[in-house]
Amino acid sequence: MIYTVTFNPAIDYVVRMSDELLPGMTNRSDSEECYFGGKGINVSTILKNLGIENTALGFIAGFTGKAIVESVKAKGIQANFVELPEGISRINVKIKGAAETEINAQGPKIPEDAQKKLFDIINTLVDGDMLILAGSIPNSLPSDVYEKILALVSDRKIDVVVDATKDLLKNVLKYHPFLIKPNNHELGEMFGTVLKTDDELEEHAKKLQEMGARNVLISMAGDGAMLISEDGQKFRIGVPKGTVRNSVGAGDSMVAGFIAGYFRNKSYEEALKMGTAAGSATAFSDDLATGESIMQLYEKL
Repeated sequence: MIYTVTFNPAIDYVVRMSDELLPGMTNRSDSEECYFGGKGINVSTILKNLGIENTALGFIAGFTGKAIVESVKAKGIQANFVELPEGISRINVKIKGAAETEINAQGPKIPEDAQKKLFDIINTLVDGDMLILAGSIPNSLPSDVYEKILALVSDRKIDVVVDATKDLLKNVLKYHPFLIKPNNHELGEMFGTVLKTDDELEEHAKKLQEMGARNVLISMAGDGAMLISEDGQKFRIGVPKGTVRNSVGAGDSMVAGFIAGYFRNKSYEEALKMGTAAGSATAFSDDLATGESIMQLYEKL
């Protein structure tokens, strides 16, 4: 079974306006939409859309948390969230008008006993399972929570995927995660430099492998993606043509697509192709991509 972890899931309340947002004034929207997610839940959604069963883990709180769980289950995804005693799960406001404005909420506090409950769930994973950790850490969690989770499962044959940045990512490399996915800018930031060429990206990806990473997937937006695999191969791919409508969830979709592609025949080349198709399909959609739209782009790559 594949498990995803979302520490701080959210409802994204998207408000669309044709007019400019005027601070201090009453503004009128043209339309509104609600999207339920968070990075781990996004990965779970794309996996399910591609026919891969999985279970979403994390924390939820209040009426918004209940709505998030209902939305996850409605997509056919198994859910096993720890319910927090106080607060509400986040509502993020995304205003899309002449310019885009976002207000991301902080989310509920996560007490130690709730953290232990999640750890107890993760501790039930067995050989052959996969665990996907994605996103930042709420300030009510310890900064080394990723490390603690990887240490918890290090005695089992569990492939762990980590989609995080900077020290959060560097500090888990000693546990040899199966896959990490920095983008080209994040990869440069980890080494205090700006990476401009494929050779530079490959060189620094291999440095992460020397620190413990097995496979390094580097996303580069419109310039495609690169994979440096654990068997020493380098794969490079461009992106299909399309109109970018949405950047939210594209990276999560790439991770999910990569895993789905790898599960098909254990081919890293096919995994990169499916990951690129999934990331692009979401970028070309208003919401997370459907399985059909992903496969259409996959066939074109």
